[in-house]
Amino acid sequence: MTLLDELTARTEEMARVTLDLCLVESPSEDFGRLAEVAEHTAELGTRLLGRAPEWITEQDRPALYWEPAPGGVLLLGHLDTVWPIGTLARWPKPLRTRTTLSCPGVFDMKAGVVQGLYAMAALGSPAGCGMLLTTDEEIGSPVSRPLIEKAAARAGAVLVLEASADGALKTGRKGVSRYVVRVSGRAAHAGLEPEKGVNAFLELAEQARIVASFGSGGLTVTPTLAAAGTTTNTVPAEAHFHVDARATTRAEQDALHARMAALSPVLPSALVAVDGGPNRPPMEAGQAQHLLDLARATARDLGLGDIRAVSVGGASDGNFTAGIGIPTLDGLGAVGAHPHAEGEYAVIAELPRRAALVAGLVARLLSPV
Repeated sequence: MTLLDELTARTEEMARVTLDLCLVESPSEDFGRLAEVAEHTAELGTRLLGRAPEWITEQDRPALYWEPAPGGVLLLGHLDTVWPIGTLARWPKPLRTRTTLSCPGVFDMKAGVVQGLYAMAALGSPAGCGMLLTTDEEIGSPVSRPLIEKAAARAGAVLVLEASADGALKTGRKGVSRYVVRVSGRAAHAGLEPEKGVNAFLELAEQARIVASFGSGGLTVTPTLAAAGTTTNTVPAEAHFHVDARATTRAEQDALHARMAALSPVLPSALVAVDGGPNRPPMEAGQAQHLLDLARATARDLGLGDIRAVSVGGASDGNFTAGIGIPTLDGLGAVGAHPHAEGEYAVIAELPRRAALVAGLVARLLSPV
């Protein structure tokens, strides 16, 4: 029996387990629910793998870690979702159809977590393969980043269980930088003596135009959320706006950071200050070519067809692992659609197929040369 045959025979079990995991709502900032979903997943993993994970808590935030042998393969995922508590109660029914599972977090990325655990189980839970599951990916991994980088540093390769809209693997992801541009002016009565004020709103508009002009080619620089002023009859003394920037290379990201730090006021007597910087380094496309070649060979051997590769603007924790030089292949999780949108779903028939792809790729990576 092949890996694909073995896992296909467990399709119904995988679908049921995935749905059970999704019924535990787990928004990124609800520590009680995160502990609940981590406990649920730890029990599942212990049953499937025959070994319990290390439970790691940082700042009241849990993570689960099945440690691989040095130089082995690390499967990387997260258990938090973008959905607030109560979303499940209003989610369109049914949650399961003949072909799909649709519930909060199933596509991003609880189905991928289940697939990873079943892939490891299909290989007999080899010592060379481990898994790290965090609970703050959806908010930028501010707590988990050191843990992710430490775990990745002892591995020879990282396979990220994030979802894929059409089955394509992700070999490149843009790096993310986030900024807040703060403007200070001088208040004055808007009707009696506006000329005595320094309008922070007008300075904000000038700075937003300048910042937006930094985008070029693959680099996107987008002013987003903004605020200015206190009352309708006062020249605004304070204003600020947020910036979302996505870069394809580290050099591009660093150059943008220098330009943001050098922003200066346009209006006389206005002040400009910039907070923030790079949040995730780029996952540059060339770093995963060897892993992609192995994944394609694995897919051919399993009869899974051709595997496409794409580079995308969205980031994941794979940006961190690639950023420290560990070969990283992403998009190995669920196949479905609509991440972060009501109606997100995962295709049931793809659960065993993707699990088999992960298992076969791990087996190749762990095989002696």
